[in-house]
Amino acid sequence: MQETPFCLRVGHLLPYSMSDSNTTDFTNPSNFILIGIPGLEIAHVWISIAFCTMYAIAILGNFTILFIVKIEPSLHEPMYYFLCMLAVSDLALSTSTLPKTLSIFWFNSREIDFSACLTQMYFIHCFSAMESGIFVAMALDRYVAICDPLRHSTILTNHVVAKISLAVVLRGCVLVLPTAFLARQWPYCRTNIIPHTYCEHIAVVKLACNDTRVSSYYGLFVVFFVTGLDMLFIAVSYTQILRAIFSLPTKDTRLKTFGTCGSHLCVILAFYIPGLFSFLMQLFGHNVALHFHVLMANIYLLVPPMLNPIIYGVRTRQIRDRLLRLFPHKRI
Repeated sequence: MQETPFCLRVGHLLPYSMSDSNTTDFTNPSNFILIGIPGLEIAHVWISIAFCTMYAIAILGNFTILFIVKIEPSLHEPMYYFLCMLAVSDLALSTSTLPKTLSIFWFNSREIDFSACLTQMYFIHCFSAMESGIFVAMALDRYVAICDPLRHSTILTNHVVAKISLAVVLRGCVLVLPTAFLARQWPYCRTNIIPHTYCEHIAVVKLACNDTRVSSYYGLFVVFFVTGLDMLFIAVSYTQILRAIFSLPTKDTRLKTFGTCGSHLCVILAFYIPGLFSFLMQLFGHNVALHFHVLMANIYLLVPPMLNPIIYGVRTRQIRDRLLRLFPHKRI
């Protein structure tokens, strides 16, 4: 074994122990090697405990949300339909990464097939885009419910909700698809080692031999077109919502109305803040340790799916009350 530094082109220069077979030139490898969290290999087992706990909470919480909405007819409304979409997206987003991450930590199973790697990359970014779109749909629902409550049921009918849901899904699927096609076209050389726990788009493209600016530019376009426009729409919606709330006559009414969208604001912050922090580190954090980049990328995909059902379960009275009725209290 020989200590050999390898360069990820536009990324960091990482020393990592590897065999000579991994440093020789090759094109289009049949598999990649995911090394986990570079520099923290000795702590993989301990990190896996935290990751596994978050994943278990996400699975239990999101399935509970889906079950509660299904069995409670009073929750068959646009807000809760979108909440169910968010739960499904959370389940898919966390499941697309964590099983492989845990197999790296527990069983040292680092290999991933080339096609499986690109498939994982596609699903991660596809469901992230869908989740962002769902937040926009939920912001629209809150805007209509607070700013035009008398027409809420006539504007957001089941037919309209179905169209919005379909648009959110198609937008995520179609916009992200070229990233996988472009990544498949590039020749890969020098190394098939990815210093990450999953096949993240930038980490994969950095291994290509050719000029990959097309992939980089398209990735930036997707980020700004999806996340940028979604955050702008959400900001505009909540500006109008806050104006409507502050125009209400009494303080109690204002607090009660604001409470109806408080859960949504908390969930939005839990999703966008880690995501933006991770994205800005990739652009400007060249002096930040790589293990911190990888940890933030994992937190971005694990923490929101864990927090979303907890926030909605605690802050949404209808869900909380229906959940408590599943566990009847014994009278003393």
